[in-house]
Amino acid sequence: MLGVCIVALVAIGITHWVYRWRNPRCNGKLPPGSMGWPLIGETLQYLAPNSSFDVPPFIKTRRERYGPIFKSQLMGAPFIVSTDPELNMYVFQQDDKLFQSGYPDSVQKIFGKQQMGNVHVLVYKYLKRMTLNLIGPESLKKALPEIEQAIHTSMQQWSFQDTTDVKEAAADMIFSLSAKRLMSYDSSNSSDNLRANFSAFADGLIAIPLNIPGTAFHKCLQGRDRVLSRLKDMLQERRATSRKQPIDFFDYVLQELDKEGTVLTEEICFDLMFLLLYTSFETTSTAMTLLLKFVSEHPPVLKQLTEEHEKIIKRRENANSGLTWEEYKSMKFTLQVINETVRLASQVPGIFRKAIKEVQFKGYTIPEGWSVLVCFQPQHLNPEKYEDPLAFNPWRWEGKESGASKDFMAFGGGLRSCVGAEFGKVKMAVFVHFLVTKYRWEVIGGKTVRNYTIQFPGGFHIRMQQKDTRNGEQPITPDT
Repeated sequence: MLGVCIVALVAIGITHWVYRWRNPRCNGKLPPGSMGWPLIGETLQYLAPNSSFDVPPFIKTRRERYGPIFKSQLMGAPFIVSTDPELNMYVFQQDDKLFQSGYPDSVQKIFGKQQMGNVHVLVYKYLKRMTLNLIGPESLKKALPEIEQAIHTSMQQWSFQDTTDVKEAAADMIFSLSAKRLMSYDSSNSSDNLRANFSAFADGLIAIPLNIPGTAFHKCLQGRDRVLSRLKDMLQERRATSRKQPIDFFDYVLQELDKEGTVLTEEICFDLMFLLLYTSFETTSTAMTLLLKFVSEHPPVLKQLTEEHEKIIKRRENANSGLTWEEYKSMKFTLQVINETVRLASQVPGIFRKAIKEVQFKGYTIPEGWSVLVCFQPQHLNPEKYEDPLAFNPWRWEGKESGASKDFMAFGGGLRSCVGAEFGKVKMAVFVHFLVTKYRWEVIGGKTVRNYTIQFPGGFHIRMQQKDTRNGEQPITPDT
């Protein structure tokens, strides 16, 4: 009899726990939705891979069922998922007033709790100003010849290979460029391979956060530890040979650390450096690969790109002179192609925020401490704003502003918008310039899969050859 009572009590306890899990307490009205299974919530459905550039199935099905704002349980935390343009813009407008950065613990362990997305807004503005000294528009004007040379040299090497995996080759190219710009790191003159420590990161970001040897998450953390150890060594080396005039990020760091009353710490600077290194090459190399894929599939786009860049060369007194900032700013159609690429292939599922206090919006309550997933793919694919939204159509951007708005958030929004947006656009524009004026190529093969990020299982391979521009040779596509 006693055993039956114990079993009954345990069953009642479990039933109550499951009920409370599925029906969390709230002072007001929570949005509709499902909290999924206990502990894991709906994480598995959220991370399920798909090969379409359409709105991910997890978001699409729930949006149709519950509306543009719904609740869920993801990665061990209660979430409000927003596909509502007005709420998304409101969240960005209320950064550090009603919301703060709210990335899952697993992501924070990888990128560090002191990186730019997590620090207080005053510290963020301070770090942003310091970072823009290196990758802001004024700095990029001076750095353009260096960027041009690095990309040109890498693409020449691609043309000597039988085939090139564009994603990996572009990642190596951009990492070398960014590492040199940020900390004067030259892989050709270094005994270590700093880039190799980032190789497991895409898998680790979407892995179950189990820090057990052999797991993807554990490998990811090991790579982070090795990178941070090398960065610490490099900073100490720099202390011994500090320069009067700052040239790279470490120079600015040393200057700031020596100032009285500085808010900067070594931990903050290392987390920031780690984040800048990873995002600079991972996001831009993915965008470059997708741009090449889209352009190869759309000959009219390739034709107009080629015409735009050939006109730039023809206008020069010396056809072999380097790109100027004015030439970069004149690449109107190129920028349209870049905007269309990042619109159609949003590289991340959304931006994470957390409610600092209880928030009321459109009759719903966002409880204090709950995370908000600002999901902008539905905005980028809204047929009311973008005609035939799944079509690659750069001409839709003609005459339009491409800054952050409630319909376009490819580079974030609000106070914490992407600090490296212009740096990424410059790298992509220079890549396009050399691609269409100096090379011909054909796509060998490759497929695209989206889970947490966009990936290319098995790579995205092309065969590239230099054009004989003396004979007016034009680039080819797979269909020519």
